[in-house]
Amino acid sequence: MDNIVDSDGRNVGVIQLPKVPLNQGQHYKVLAVLDRAGPKVKKCPDPEVIAGIKGGVRNGAIRETKSRTGIPRWLTVLVYLLVSVALAEPFVIGLATQDPPPLDCASGSLTVTGSTAFAPVVREAADSYGRTCPGAKFTIEMSGSTDGLERLNEAKSGDVLAFSDGVKGDRSPQLLPRPIAFLLFTIVIHPDAGVRDLTAAQVRDVFAGRVRNWKELGGADQQVRIVDREALSGTRTTFEQQVLDAIEPGENSNDCVERRRPGTGADVIRCRRNDTESLLDAVAATPGAIGYSELGAAAKRADVRTVWIDGQQASVQGADHGVYPFWQTEYAYTYGEPKADSLAASFLRYLTNQVGADIVRSHGDRPCAELANPVLCRPQT
Repeated sequence: MDNIVDSDGRNVGVIQLPKVPLNQGQHYKVLAVLDRAGPKVKKCPDPEVIAGIKGGVRNGAIRETKSRTGIPRWLTVLVYLLVSVALAEPFVIGLATQDPPPLDCASGSLTVTGSTAFAPVVREAADSYGRTCPGAKFTIEMSGSTDGLERLNEAKSGDVLAFSDGVKGDRSPQLLPRPIAFLLFTIVIHPDAGVRDLTAAQVRDVFAGRVRNWKELGGADQQVRIVDREALSGTRTTFEQQVLDAIEPGENSNDCVERRRPGTGADVIRCRRNDTESLLDAVAATPGAIGYSELGAAAKRADVRTVWIDGQQASVQGADHGVYPFWQTEYAYTYGEPKADSLAASFLRYLTNQVGADIVRSHGDRPCAELANPVLCRPQT
């Protein structure tokens, strides 16, 4: 930059730029920061650009760009027009800005039945799906794994979906299974019983009625009371197969406190409840009571305690390595193969995608995709 004195005796700066060849579409931009020459100078003169373009493009003129503040006139006009349209046609604007539903949304009605242990997951997933896909309507009627399978087999409909703790066995060959999640179960006990860890042998002794007071196992001086699930429960079947290796005896009490015929028999008091929450309520309200339930439901209760088995708490790692026995695979059953665009098929996909997997995980269970063998959805050992 050179300093030159103009005709008025003022120092002016001149920026001399070299000639530079430019291809079409290229730019030559110069940023000059102007400063006052002294305290008496009130205003700097506007810069003068003396340049040209070889070849006479646009008559050889150079377009000067300047920094401008304020709102451009064209933007003011555009905002005015948009506000005018919005005031005149609010309904049209609302429709235009409404997001379309996701591509996998399905409409229609679906009845979901089966496992009460998996019911919290099903309800939350159905609510979430319904908010995303308003055209879907769900009827949730969870009444037990075996009952759900029987209802599906009787309905013979693609609009019914049944969840079961474990496989259905050889019955109902038209029902097709899909593994959804790996469920953990736990033994639950009244907090005052004073017991938190039992060996597998002790668990079998308790539920066989050979232990009548918790002090026999180092616990409190309280009578043992057993709260079972109904015979058609998938949770009960899992408990009998995985932990007891035996069938539980029938109940002898309605209220879990007194026998049906007072003064008769010396057996441990046993009662039965039809669903997971009712069992947890009974254990929490009955001193000395013990039962079993899905882990996620039990973990949310502050009025019951979970029992470890052979020093192992309920965990996916423990089950996967064969040291925690109380687990089961949760299956979704359909009557035949559902149509790809049906609500049943869409909801099953939803349960196995990211949103559904997060819901399953939030209830203490694991999506099958996270296990070493997602197809079998069971421990490695």
